[in-house]
Amino acid sequence: MKKNTLLIFSLLSGLLLALPWFQKFSGIISTIAFLPLLIIEDHIYKTKYSNEHFVLFKYSSLTFLIWNVIATYWIKNSDFLAAITVITTNTCFMSLTFGLFHSTKRKFGSKVGNFSFIIYWLSFEYIFINAELTWPWLNLGNAFANDIKLIQWYEYTGVLGGTLWILILNLILFKAIKSYFDNKKLRPSIIGFSIYILLLLMPTLISNHIFKNYKETGDNINIAVLQPNLDPYSEKYNISQNQQLNTIMTLADSIVDENIDYMIAPETAINKAIWENNLNTDSSILKIEEFINHYPNLNFIIGASTFKKISIKKKMPAAVRYNEKENFYYVAYNAALQIDTTQQIPIYYKSKLVSGVETMPYLHFFPFLEKLILDFGGVVGSLGTQNERDVFKNSNSGISIAPVICYESAFGEHVSDYIKKGANVIIVITNDGWWGDTPGYKQHLSCSQLRAIENRRSIARSANTGISAFINQRGELINHTKWWRKTAIKDTLKSNNKYTFYTRYGDYIGRIAHFLSIILVLYLIVNYLTHKNKRFKD
Repeated sequence: MKKNTLLIFSLLSGLLLALPWFQKFSGIISTIAFLPLLIIEDHIYKTKYSNEHFVLFKYSSLTFLIWNVIATYWIKNSDFLAAITVITTNTCFMSLTFGLFHSTKRKFGSKVGNFSFIIYWLSFEYIFINAELTWPWLNLGNAFANDIKLIQWYEYTGVLGGTLWILILNLILFKAIKSYFDNKKLRPSIIGFSIYILLLLMPTLISNHIFKNYKETGDNINIAVLQPNLDPYSEKYNISQNQQLNTIMTLADSIVDENIDYMIAPETAINKAIWENNLNTDSSILKIEEFINHYPNLNFIIGASTFKKISIKKKMPAAVRYNEKENFYYVAYNAALQIDTTQQIPIYYKSKLVSGVETMPYLHFFPFLEKLILDFGGVVGSLGTQNERDVFKNSNSGISIAPVICYESAFGEHVSDYIKKGANVIIVITNDGWWGDTPGYKQHLSCSQLRAIENRRSIARSANTGISAFINQRGELINHTKWWRKTAIKDTLKSNNKYTFYTRYGDYIGRIAHFLSIILVLYLIVNYLTHKNKRFKD
C-alpha cells in the first residue's frame, strides 16, 4: 500500500471520527470511522518485519490529532495554550492506546489483538473519566448525543455502552471487508456485513421502542432558569457584583409567580467571593432572601465563589491559600448555594475541576510541592473539592435536587452519585460563554441530555451564556433559550425516585475492561521478558 494511500486513510478516519460532534451529523458515522485506520494497522501488521511500531504511531497520531482539532478546536477561544495542551495530550493517549493494541496483535495474533483493541480503548476512556487529569469529551459513546432516540438503552450501560457498540461494529465491518480482499470469497463477507447490519439495527430498534413507550414518572416541579448573558470577557468580571446581581434579580422578578418551586441562576452568578462564615450577613444573600420573603415556597439555587478558613494542620490540602496580611489559611471553591426561608444555606462544591484552570493535578505524587504551596500561598486558581456528592432538599416538598456545576455534567457516574443520594431532579449551572458561538456550548448541552437518559432524571439547565434548557427524562429538549440572549424561561418537570440499572452500577463496563486490560498487559510484559531472556541465553 502506497504512503499516499495510507495518508489519505489516516485523514479520512480522523474526519469521520470528528463529524458526530457537530449537530448536523449522526453518531452512526462513528460505526465506520475506525475502518480506514484499521486498514492501515492491518497493512503494517502484515508487513511488520519491514515496518516498525513507530510507522503506525505516525498515522494513528495524525488520525487522532485531526479528530481532536476538528471536534474541540473551540477551546482556543478561552485559552490557546489550554487548547494545545488538551489536544496534544489526548492525541498522545489515544495513539498510545491504539499502539498497545497493535503490539498485542503482533505478539498474540489477530483474535487476541482485536479483543485487546476493545478492552484497551474502553479502559483508556474509563481511566480518563476518573483520573485527576481528565478529559472525557471525546469518549466515543458521546458521539450519539445528537441521536437520543437511538440510545435510550444508555440507562443500562451509560456512555461506555455506546463506546463498546462503536468498537464492535467497526471491527465486524473491518473483518468483513478484510475477508473478501484476503480470500476473494463473497460468502464470509456477506455474513460479516449481515452481522454488522443486525448489530446496528437491533439496539436502535429497541431504543426507539423504549423512547416511544417510556412514561415519565414523579410529581410536577415548576422551575424557572435565568440566563443573564454577561460576557465573561468584557462584562462578568469587570462590572460590580451589585450590578450583576441586579441583572439576575430583574430576570427573576420578570418570571416569578406563586407556583414556581425553584429559581435557578448560573455558575458563579455571585463571583465576588463570599466568606462562608459570613453567609447570612452577606449583602448578595440578603438581597436574595428579601426576594424570597415574597414567595415563601420558593427555593433559589445560585452559583457562587466562596472562601472557607481552615485550621493549621500537619498535612494541608493541595488547594490551600494563604492570607499574609491576616495570617490564616483558606480554600476557595466554585460552589452552588440553595437559599430559602429556613435561614439554612446548604453548599455544594464543584468537584470535577478543569485541569490546569481550576486545579493542578497529581500534586500528591510530588509531596515536595506541598511546602511550596504553603510558602507561596497555594496554586493560583486551584480550587477545593468535596469527596462525596450532596443534594439540596426542599423543606416544603421533600424533593431533592442534584446541584451539578458546569464540567461535572460530562461525567456519567459522577452525576449518578447524586441520584444515589436521593436526587429526584438534576440542576446544571454553567457558564459556556468562554468558547464563543462555536460547537463547544452545544456539545456541553448534549452532555446533560445523556445524563438525563442514563438516570431517567429531568434536568433544568441555567447558563450564564450558552443555552439554558429544560430536558425531560427521555433526554429531549422541551424548552430552551437561544444563544446570546438575556432571558428567563420556566417550565414544569417531573421528579423521579426510581433507579436505573446504570444509576445502581455505574461504569461497570469500564471497570471490567480495565481489569481485563491489566491482565492482558501483564501477560504481554511477562511474555516479552520471557522471550527476551531466552534470546539472551541462546
